[in-house]
Amino acid sequence: MEKKFLSLLLALAMCLGLAACGDTSSGGNGSNSGSSDGGDAQGAEAQVELMVFAAASMTETLTEISELYKDVAPNVTLVFNFASSGDLLTQIKEGAECDLFISAAPTQMNAMDGSLIGDTDKNPEGLDLIDTDSRIDLLENKVTLAVPEGNPKGIESFDQLAELLQSGDVFLAMGNSDVPVGQYTQKIFAYYGLDEAQLAAAGVLTYGSDVKEVTTQVSEAAVDCGVIYATDAFSAGLQTVDEATAEMCGQVIYPAAVLKGSQHPEEAQAFLDYLTGDDAGGVFESVGFTPLA
Repeated sequence: MEKKFLSLLLALAMCLGLAACGDTSSGGNGSNSGSSDGGDAQGAEAQVELMVFAAASMTETLTEISELYKDVAPNVTLVFNFASSGDLLTQIKEGAECDLFISAAPTQMNAMDGSLIGDTDKNPEGLDLIDTDSRIDLLENKVTLAVPEGNPKGIESFDQLAELLQSGDVFLAMGNSDVPVGQYTQKIFAYYGLDEAQLAAAGVLTYGSDVKEVTTQVSEAAVDCGVIYATDAFSAGLQTVDEATAEMCGQVIYPAAVLKGSQHPEEAQAFLDYLTGDDAGGVFESVGFTPLA
């Protein structure tokens, strides 16, 4: 009986010991598991959706660059909003979520630049929406005179275009007055002393809401010619017969900046920095852009 009693005590002690070890082990695994989860969370980069508002003329290049950027920042998903710079400005002013803005002209960027408050010509509404320290002149483009396949009208230059517009012997596509490509065209009209209102009344002009619409009209031969960017002519496979000089319409500068209201300012700045690098620069140059930054 005594041996049986001792055996029972020994078995009970072993059970209690195992139970205690189990509790300790369980507690330790819980702690280690928590530490491991924390380590995984720290090691894995959070997924970020970056909203990039960019001029319509950058559609092809930024789409191509976004594929390259996947290898650089796999945790970042680039979501593009391509439209005329004027439309993009309006959307941002109305509260659209935007992390990075790239305009086809300084005008739209100036309108949100807080460092220009007080300059009613450049920032008429006194807006302060961009991180001015991030603002750069990213690219330069060229304004060109493009024609449909075969150039049925035999147009050779802006000089000739001015004469044909005055005589009513040509049908020209241009951008609306609130988009950069249209504003550059207006400067070309002023250079030649042409009155846009008179030309419109004479029926020799048609308009597009952005450069892509103008490009499409030329591609489809719905017009005799159109004023578009060199990069859009390249992407559409269109022939260009002349290139506007800086004297005619100024430089075609594309500024870029991170928005003050960005939810992901560090990622936005990182992508902007990437756009100034060699890989992105090679893509820009391949279609006719000149990198400036």
